[in-house]
Amino acid sequence: GNIFTQQPSYFSDLDETLPTVLQVFNNILHKCGLQCEGASAEPQKLEEKVSVTAGNMPLQELKDVVLYLCDTCTTLWAFLDVFPLACQTFQKHEFCYRLASFYELAIPELESAIKKRHYEDNSVFADLWRRISHSRKKMMEVFHILINQVCLQPILE
Repeated sequence: GNIFTQQPSYFSDLDETLPTVLQVFNNILHKCGLQCEGASAEPQKLEEKVSVTAGNMPLQELKDVVLYLCDTCTTLWAFLDVFPLACQTFQKHEFCYRLASFYELAIPELESAIKKRHYEDNSVFADLWRRISHSRKKMMEVFHILINQVCLQPILE
């Protein structure tokens, strides 16, 4: 058995951790000058005009954001892949909706920023493109695991 079956209280730990996971998506949107929809969208202060976008942020920052996203998506996917029972807990936080909203807002913006930028070194472009593509793929796989566990499995059982 895995650690969650040995220690059921870990489900409540996971429940408490999920807002932090969702905050990662909000942080990425914020860094790209995008506003998230949904319950936890914090109203922006009027003087806090967002001038940084994915398209005009320094290259190092774009690299950091893409790396952060890639790590997050890969980790989420790996976790749900080995432990699909966690899906119910994820769904309590409207994770599918939040993931889909994040994907729609962030991915086109980041892809466009990566494509339009001028690179001294083409390998930097290749690396960023590989990572954003991997992130996109992992987000879709996470979504599929969630839909399968939360919607389809109950029908089949």
